[in-house]
Amino acid sequence: MSHGAATLRVVLGDQLCRGIAALRDLDPARDVVLLAEVAEETTYVRHHPQKIVFFLSAMRHFAAELAESGLTVDYVRLDDPGNTGTLRGEVARAVARHDAQRVVATEPGEWRLWQDMAGWEAATGVPVTIREDDRFLCSREEFATWAKGRRLFRMEHFYRLMRARSGVLMTGDEPVGGRWNLDAENRRSLPRDVEPPPIPAIEPDATTAAVIALVRSRFADHFGDLDGFGYAVTRADVEALWERFVVERLPAFGDYQDAMARGRPFLFHAVVSPYLNVGLLDPRAMLARVERAFRDGAVPLNAAEGFIRQVLGWREYVRGIYWHTMPGYADRNAFAADRALPAFFWSGDTDLACLAECIGDTRRNAYAHHIQRLMVIGNFALLIGADPAAVNRWYLEVYADAIEWVQLPNTHGMVLHADGGMLGSKPYAASGRYIQRMSDYCQRCRYRPDVAVGPTACPFNALYWRFMIRNADRLRGNQRMAMVYRTLDRFTPEKRAAMLEQAEGFLDRLA
Repeated sequence: MSHGAATLRVVLGDQLCRGIAALRDLDPARDVVLLAEVAEETTYVRHHPQKIVFFLSAMRHFAAELAESGLTVDYVRLDDPGNTGTLRGEVARAVARHDAQRVVATEPGEWRLWQDMAGWEAATGVPVTIREDDRFLCSREEFATWAKGRRLFRMEHFYRLMRARSGVLMTGDEPVGGRWNLDAENRRSLPRDVEPPPIPAIEPDATTAAVIALVRSRFADHFGDLDGFGYAVTRADVEALWERFVVERLPAFGDYQDAMARGRPFLFHAVVSPYLNVGLLDPRAMLARVERAFRDGAVPLNAAEGFIRQVLGWREYVRGIYWHTMPGYADRNAFAADRALPAFFWSGDTDLACLAECIGDTRRNAYAHHIQRLMVIGNFALLIGADPAAVNRWYLEVYADAIEWVQLPNTHGMVLHADGGMLGSKPYAASGRYIQRMSDYCQRCRYRPDVAVGPTACPFNALYWRFMIRNADRLRGNQRMAMVYRTLDRFTPEKRAAMLEQAEGFLDRLA
């Protein structure tokens, strides 16, 4: 008579590393590892097809890696007969299948899954242990301690704490080079004669090809191209791409971190956030590698610090914000914005060249770099007063690296300022001049960034001033907005009226 499995070890699709907490103290002779592809996870929003392929193929490759190491793996595929379509249902079925005595999992990255896991014991009839996800450098409890008593949470303060605590890029108690943050040195536009090294696409193997066929048959109506899928899905390929970034593109990353260019969606960016977020890269190893490259003289300080700030500072910070403020955070709407997203967010069919380029990149690659997301797509959504719930859903759907813990604070707080300034000290609103300065998008656009009123005026310009006028009561007292409002106060009544008329005319046509 079988005594069944001692423990069912559940691994989620964004926990694809051997060191994940749920797999520690595993007994290879008796324990079973469960990974399950479920309809609920592929459809709770209409994910980009490449995002679905990336997750499912990476899961299948990781399961094979575990099985090859001698572990017993129970892998449920999306099209398996009997698949309940929910994670809870598959955990319950696996407990029954293996006569498991308990379930061990690692805390998830999304609030809705955290809530779902609360019902696993009742669904399975066995004890369920949920362990801390210690892949992160700041635990949820540590962040809560830092945040206690604060009304506003400034990333710069948190980042300095993390640098000091970790010792990364430090000389004793002081930051290397004497400055904590070199963001001012990350803002060069891309010169015409600078050509970023290519990022090689990974040819899909048989496993990935099978997933592509499955996704093509099931999710063909989701926004996004599936042809040309080139993401890495194995640890070996991911680590090779990472090392190539450090050697080939990191040296110039600092200078051109905020640049944008037509036909070059990746520039000097690492494009490793999808891999980091699912567990195929380790943030501690990444930080150590970048610091070593700097100390070896292979990359300048503005590149090393700029990258480290994203991983050690911003990434940990937004995760902390997410868990500290959920579930109410998503419901905040500081500007009472309620406009529907324009149809071109799903087609890219617009005569605004910058938006056509950035949405086109998103459709083709399930990726756009952070300035495209923030200062073009997000800036436009902010200025038109788009409904935060709709914008959040769009960002969660279309990007391969979008898991809600990282997507929501970035979009809701950084992009839309919908949290009223809890996360960001000011709205990231900008006119067409910013886009002209940081990109070559305006060169082939029918609109002119130096014109505010008239048929050739860049819509961003009038929308920018409309946003400032409409939200003056909320924003005028913000010290970082003082210069903007001094400029606005010099407008004649006629100029203000013309600007508002121009903006409203555009919004009417948009609707």
